[in-house]
Amino acid sequence: MQKLMILGGSRYALPVIQAAHDLGIYVITADYLPDNIAHKYSDEYCNVSIVDQNATLIIAQEKEINGITSFACDPGVVTAAYIAEKMCLPSVGSYESVSILQNKGKFREFLKQHNFNVPAAKSYTDIDKAINDAYGNGVFRWPVIVKPVDSAGSKGVTRVDKLEDLKTAITYALSFSRSNEFIIEDFIQQKGFSSDTDSFSVDGELKFVSFNSQRFDVNAENPYTPAAFSWPSTMMNAHQKELASELQRLITLLGLKTSIYNIETRESVDGKAYIMECSPRGGGNRLAECLEYATGIKLVENSVRAAMGMPIIGIGQKPYNGWWAEVILHSNHDGIFKELWIHESIQNYVIEKDLWVKPGVLVKSFTAANWAVGTLILKFDTEKQLEKIMGNIHNYVKVILKE
Repeated sequence: MQKLMILGGSRYALPVIQAAHDLGIYVITADYLPDNIAHKYSDEYCNVSIVDQNATLIIAQEKEINGITSFACDPGVVTAAYIAEKMCLPSVGSYESVSILQNKGKFREFLKQHNFNVPAAKSYTDIDKAINDAYGNGVFRWPVIVKPVDSAGSKGVTRVDKLEDLKTAITYALSFSRSNEFIIEDFIQQKGFSSDTDSFSVDGELKFVSFNSQRFDVNAENPYTPAAFSWPSTMMNAHQKELASELQRLITLLGLKTSIYNIETRESVDGKAYIMECSPRGGGNRLAECLEYATGIKLVENSVRAAMGMPIIGIGQKPYNGWWAEVILHSNHDGIFKELWIHESIQNYVIEKDLWVKPGVLVKSFTAANWAVGTLILKFDTEKQLEKIMGNIHNYVKVILKE
């Protein structure tokens, strides 16, 4: 039996495990948290830190795996590329190329070198040097965004408007960085909604590209954590075409082959369109599953096929069969979960409710994606319906805490 190793054990791995099992593949999950939910559904669990590349490689060799993936698990993406290269397994591309995509500093520098639209950005390990650059060297235009170079899910991200707040933001970013490195970049004032969704290349050709409307909760403790998504995107068609072309150019320059990608893009008030992130993995927040609802394209199954070197089936550009939205259920306060309230007027739009907590469980304020308590998938008949509900979602969906 063929063996697939999945790095990470969050619930986002569950559809990957199911897809692998449906293909007759033996699944090994690996991370350092044995209580993670995915390990209950895999065929075997290995306790190892997936950011320790050599330790994970040793286990992969011992288990004689045939493929490896880090779907919706950002910390394992580079490790998966490292192991694939060492063991001559199917991979999206070289370890070097994946490392560029997974480090925000290297990625920004690569984009700059190859004349992509890119904000002014610089990565640091020295706090004092960063503050000196921000203070007097004209490197940045205020406001700026401070991020860890190696984290996802909006962890450690802060917008900074004043120099006196910069050190606090840097310290916060470093608390989420495994490499003790952070990046400062110009804040790109977006026009309309930014986009965060999944796409797929086959043998180096971008066969399926999607854009969406990424929505935020301005009342959340971290207002940069995505709180909802909707498809199709409201982005200008001209910018969607430009970004699709630029993403293909990026894939070609890096020598990438077959993979799913989680891609963040935005159009700015300066009239330009920007590639903000491009990670060779499925996105969190069940984006690939939402896209399967909306288009019928089996992105999760084909991610497994790509990892195993199996033929890719049914990947191509397809229209959305309606107007779709996903709500990331969350609380803006710490407390004890009581119930999920959904207004009766939108019940007919609800296609799927996936609640991850039970009454009496402690929930945390929505500071990062990992504090979500579930998802809600909705389908609308018109764009007008979608915008009416999603533009006022707090009136229709509430996570109720005990008083």
